[in-house]
Amino acid sequence: AAARSAKQSLRGLCPCRETGPAAGRKQAVRFHVPAQETVAWDDLIQGRIEVAAEEVDDFIILRSDERETPVYNFAAVVDDALMRITHVVRGADHIPNTPRQILLYDALGYPLPAFGHIPLVLGSDREKLSKRHGDVALHEYRAKGYLPHALVNYLVRLGWAHGDQEIFTREELIHAFRLEKVGAAPGVFDHAKLDWVNAHWIRTLPPERVAERLAPFWEPAGVEAGAVEARGRAWLAAAIPLFVERVRTLLELARAMAYLFVAPAAFDPKAAEKFFTPRHLANLAEVRRLVSESENLSAETLEQGVRGLAEKSGGKMVDYAQPIRVALTGTAASPPIFPILMLLGREEALARLDRARAHA
Repeated sequence: AAARSAKQSLRGLCPCRETGPAAGRKQAVRFHVPAQETVAWDDLIQGRIEVAAEEVDDFIILRSDERETPVYNFAAVVDDALMRITHVVRGADHIPNTPRQILLYDALGYPLPAFGHIPLVLGSDREKLSKRHGDVALHEYRAKGYLPHALVNYLVRLGWAHGDQEIFTREELIHAFRLEKVGAAPGVFDHAKLDWVNAHWIRTLPPERVAERLAPFWEPAGVEAGAVEARGRAWLAAAIPLFVERVRTLLELARAMAYLFVAPAAFDPKAAEKFFTPRHLANLAEVRRLVSESENLSAETLEQGVRGLAEKSGGKMVDYAQPIRVALTGTAASPPIFPILMLLGREEALARLDRARAHA
């Protein structure tokens, strides 16, 4: 308060810089910051930055503990110098450390690296990203089924642009990325945009690759690994294209496909009320007979057969297809229902049709 009232610098000067350390007391080692000097550097991203030495305190470089532990700035400078680091690229929140480190480089006679401070990532409220904005750790995104390259693609575009291009392969990023093109302003993390990028990369993967990446997500989706293994890789690769257009993450994909392995515990109440009327259940009985008696069962022949039933009864296709959908999947929304029936197989499909007919 006294310093403020006297309009003096609040610089943290070492209390013993003029008098020497007190006898019998273990002292920390501080860097004696020269007065009336300006520390400046041309930041690769932020541009020219100048800091008056009077704004830099006599910072500690060795703690007063028994081991005289080096503190971050001192250790970072020595470590980077010994490793011959030429470029230090880090978050903009490290800008206050840079004047101290430049002073240390100069005092130790080390060559000065180039510094670049990338903008921070902010939440939707334009505050620094934190847990209150949702997931912030990479392992949390991995657990939800975000692909590594999708995260790289999104994060690079968060502070850097290459025309209007949004989607980049790894090779395209390596070729196009230039550090000097990174913007200085903070970026706002957009979960919806990340979902869009991730969904794109899931759709572009071959089904066989998607099947491999789904392995950790079956258990969180309520599906036993043995049930997936019993179906086989070829079956899984054939099923995946029916679902990938509807999901944003691998976890969503596993959950969307769960009813292929485990019959739904219950039917969606609104869907059952609308599509399990006596008339619809009578239609299901006809469909069951068709599925049971068809010799050459395929998605195409099933659809043709059901259309024939609808035309014969004078009804609409929806009055057959939707009850089938609810019976097999538990909901009124799914991928095309006849390929789904074929994936389930005749025996499982018949069991689910019977369960639906017994629902009334």
